[in-house]
Amino acid sequence: MAGFFKSLIQRFTKPDIDWDDLEASLIAGDLGPRLSLQIVADLKSRQRTLHGADIVQVAREHVRKILPQSVPPLDPLPGRPKVILMVGVNGTGKTTSTAKLAHVLHGRGHKVVLAAADTFRAAAVEQLTVWAERLKIPLVKGPPNCDPAAVCFDGYEMALKTQADFLICDTAGRLHTKHNLMEELKKIHRILGRKDSESPHEVLLVVDATTGSNALQQAREFHKAIPLTGVIVTKLDGSGKGGVLVNIQQELGVPTRFIGLGERVEDFQPFDSQRYVEELL
Repeated sequence: MAGFFKSLIQRFTKPDIDWDDLEASLIAGDLGPRLSLQIVADLKSRQRTLHGADIVQVAREHVRKILPQSVPPLDPLPGRPKVILMVGVNGTGKTTSTAKLAHVLHGRGHKVVLAAADTFRAAAVEQLTVWAERLKIPLVKGPPNCDPAAVCFDGYEMALKTQADFLICDTAGRLHTKHNLMEELKKIHRILGRKDSESPHEVLLVVDATTGSNALQQAREFHKAIPLTGVIVTKLDGSGKGGVLVNIQQELGVPTRFIGLGERVEDFQPFDSQRYVEELL
C-alpha cells in the first residue's frame, strides 16, 4: 500500500496532464469519485505548469483537511466498564483486531474482559479463546449457537463484578445486506443498554483496506443500523491503498481509530493521520 502517492509522481512526469487518467488513478487509489473530482478541479484551477509532485501536494492538502488531526482516545469510564462493540463483515480480521485491541488496552494497564459473541462460528470462539489465554485476559463465552446478546450481557456482568475498565464484544461477521443479522446487532445494542443506558460506548467497524469502495458501502449500512464511533482498517500492509478511510470520514464523519499493518499483535496501532498522509498513502 505504501507508495500510492509515489506512484502518482512516477506516472505523471509530463506537464501535459491527462485529466481523465488522473481522475481514474485517484479513484483507483480508493479516494473515491467525490474527493478525486475535488482534487482534479483544484489542480485545474491553478494556472501554472503541473507535475506529479504538485498533484501529490494538492491531494495531501485535501486529505489533511478531511482527516481530524487527532481522534478521541479510548479512556475508561469512572465506576463502570466501557463497552466496545466490534462489528463488520466476514473476513475483515475482526476477531484478530478484537484481540489486538485488548492487548493494547491491557498494555496500558487497564483491566479488560472479552466477550465471544460470534456464537455461530465455532472457529471464531476458539480463535478468541486462544488469544485470551495467550494475552491472559478473561473471556466470557456461551454454548454454540447461543444468543449473542446473552453473551454480551454476561460479559458486562463479569466486567462489572471484576471492576474491569473495558468490555470488548466480538460479534459475528455479517453481510451488511442481511436484514435479520443487522437486526441482531440492534438487539445486542438494546440488551447492553439495559445495563448502562449509554452502552455500548464505542462501536468500531472493522474494514479490510483491500476491499476499496466496498468498505465504504459497509460503513454506510452498519452506520444506519447502529451508529459507529470509529473504524479499524486492517491489511494496510497488503495491496489496499487505504484511501477508503478518507471516504468514510468525509461522507459519514466516522474517524479511523486504529490500523492493522500485519499479523503480529504488535502490528496494530492508533491511527495517526499525519503519518498516514506522509508515509502510508
